[in-house]
Amino acid sequence: MSQAPQPQVKAFLDADSETFSYVVSDPQSLKAVIIDPVLDFDYKSGRTATDGAQRLVDYVKTNKLELEWVLETHAHADHLSAAPFIKEALGGRIGIGEHIRDVQKIFKDVFDLEKEFLPNGAQFDHLFSGGETFEVGQMQFRVMHTPGHTPADIAYIINERKAFVGDTLFMPDVGTARCDFPGGSASTLFQSIKKLLALPASTEIYICHDYPPQGRTYECCTTVEAQRQHSKHVHDGVSEAEFVAMREERDAGLAMPRLILPSIQVNIRAGEMPPADAHGKVYLKLPINQL
Repeated sequence: MSQAPQPQVKAFLDADSETFSYVVSDPQSLKAVIIDPVLDFDYKSGRTATDGAQRLVDYVKTNKLELEWVLETHAHADHLSAAPFIKEALGGRIGIGEHIRDVQKIFKDVFDLEKEFLPNGAQFDHLFSGGETFEVGQMQFRVMHTPGHTPADIAYIINERKAFVGDTLFMPDVGTARCDFPGGSASTLFQSIKKLLALPASTEIYICHDYPPQGRTYECCTTVEAQRQHSKHVHDGVSEAEFVAMREERDAGLAMPRLILPSIQVNIRAGEMPPADAHGKVYLKLPINQL
């Protein structure tokens, strides 16, 4: 019996936020998912645009794909999600990890959100639990809960050969995600990374961001073996205590992401903007001295 062809992965880089979004499709059924789409946002003017997300839509339409899911790895702090735009253009359901409810509870208080905003995850079409599986065409998905960067991070493992890990891991020469956001934990992140690095050595790891050192172009894919041998933060032999000490010292010197305040308010709503006021105007809040 011939083996089913492997999923096709098309990466799209948003240069402003250094974010990779992905269209992953099954060559046989032409069914597809989009992972971590980005909404253009100009902080200085408060204006949004969909030029970047339109590239994903155009790719799906050009290749006659049928979109089943818009998958978020977590509530991003460095870009706004374009999930609603993608869903309106192509259909599909918006999914995220079930622990988004923990993140919603934290940030409902930080932003003093309206009482009608309920931190129950109902803003999303589906909340994935750790270990949950689902199919898209011939693609077999397994959800791995990978908290630490935030409580709600998950990775999508496809056919046990490709792992889309969000912000949990970066390229080996960049390292790992910060853990100093509310609800983050360096110790928890270390345990999550160990779960990912227990996958077979040849497993491809697709990252959400790349911050390449001078002399290297942007890259989006590495392997479990490369991480275990060469990751500057979590190569084989690094203990949890060493990692936690490094991560906490490093995080203490990092500035907050440029778009964290608008991003979180929108992304915990599955990419929707807050309700408009009586005059039809939409506002985001700017909490003072809270982060």
